[in-house]
Amino acid sequence: MSLAALVLSIADNKQLLGLRYAELATRAPSLEADIAAAAMGLDDLGHSRVLYGCLEPLGEDPRGTNRETDPASLSALPYFDEPWTSWAQFVAANAILDTAFTVMIEACVNGNVEVLRHRLRKMLTEERYHFLHGRSWLRSGIEKGPLDEAWQQAIEWFGPAGGDTAGLHKEGKLSMGPAELKARLEERLETSAPATNLDWKGWDPKRRRTRPGAVDALTFGMLRGLEEKRFAPATTEKQA
Repeated sequence: MSLAALVLSIADNKQLLGLRYAELATRAPSLEADIAAAAMGLDDLGHSRVLYGCLEPLGEDPRGTNRETDPASLSALPYFDEPWTSWAQFVAANAILDTAFTVMIEACVNGNVEVLRHRLRKMLTEERYHFLHGRSWLRSGIEKGPLDEAWQQAIEWFGPAGGDTAGLHKEGKLSMGPAELKARLEERLETSAPATNLDWKGWDPKRRRTRPGAVDALTFGMLRGLEEKRFAPATTEKQA
């Protein structure tokens, strides 16, 4: 997989993370958490736009025309396939997955690709609040299920030992490979990942996941602007 495809995966996941944050912005346990969810959602939606804007300077845009019609064309994790139903899912995503994406961005910033070094550096500063918020809620304690799921998907997303991130690390385009990314995530969160039994045989290198599936239809419509087109006023030509 190319570096551009990896950047696309970061962008797709950031976009969906931002949307899922926003969905919980009126259902958090406190007003402060509502405000934080909304703010983090806007941050990640903005970051996704910056990341999408990096594809052309990288010399390749891996997005195909099927992105307008096929939800499975998105390079996003299963964690975002359906709207979250619990605050524990929010916290696990905020603490584990959001930090995992930041660790990968850090690897891009400290790599040898100038456009990523320049354009993504500011994100590391902006993501610090996300990390502190997620870590605080994580330390308050949440149920084990969403937490273990987020850890497993983060490790899957980093990729297998001999996969693309390992190759990009060897080329200097990333400052960390899969093992270093996992170790960095554990270091940031001051905890070890739970034991996982990953079957890399079913790993999809494009979508960076082992589980089939896709984002729900309503969310896909929102992402692609289909709802806006559906309810937009008729054009002058059609009215005529």
